[in-house]
Amino acid sequence: MTILTTEQVLSAFKNRKSCRYYDANRKISDQDFNFILELGRLSPSSVGSEPWKFIVLQDPKLREAIKPFSWGMATTLDSASHIVVILAKKNARYDTEFMLEGIKRRGVTEPAAIEATLKKYKDFQANDMKTLDNERALFDWCSKQTYIALGNMMTGAAMVGIDSCPIEGFNYAEMNRVLSEAGLFDPKEWGVSVAVTFGYRTQEIAQKARRPQEDVVIWAK
Repeated sequence: MTILTTEQVLSAFKNRKSCRYYDANRKISDQDFNFILELGRLSPSSVGSEPWKFIVLQDPKLREAIKPFSWGMATTLDSASHIVVILAKKNARYDTEFMLEGIKRRGVTEPAAIEATLKKYKDFQANDMKTLDNERALFDWCSKQTYIALGNMMTGAAMVGIDSCPIEGFNYAEMNRVLSEAGLFDPKEWGVSVAVTFGYRTQEIAQKARRPQEDVVIWAK
């Protein structure tokens, strides 16, 4: 395994800036974009749930269909090399087939072990997170996991010289409607969490002013 230096990693983080203007003539290679998607797939998630799906919007007609309500992508819908809409799982209760599949995927197959794990998940959702009886809270919990994948995809892209921008600037009801009516997902099972654009910048992007490191609180006794 290749180990990057701290300077190399920090350089990529500093170079990663929200890109609002992409070069429409430069496209990300299939190899590089599959790399970005793989970073999302390999991302960690709470209890290993992996409650995400990635929709890559390359159809010009579909991009045109979301223009009226996607103000956060107004300058990039036509020029971004790739646009990804990340979905989050709905109703990911501890006792659903979705969660059971995740448990088995991690190698837990013995009935007693499965029962013990499900009991732990139930306690986690009912008492620790208090999401069990709230559909919106369950969806928000899954959405939090998608942002881990989002961050890894953008940072990894920056490390290989690809620009990106996270997008929440759109009407969520309309985005869910248009994409589900296009047959891209079942709205009973999934919902839009966040979007992200990828491509190559056409101009330098000003460095954003950051909060000072002093905001970090270290409590050691």
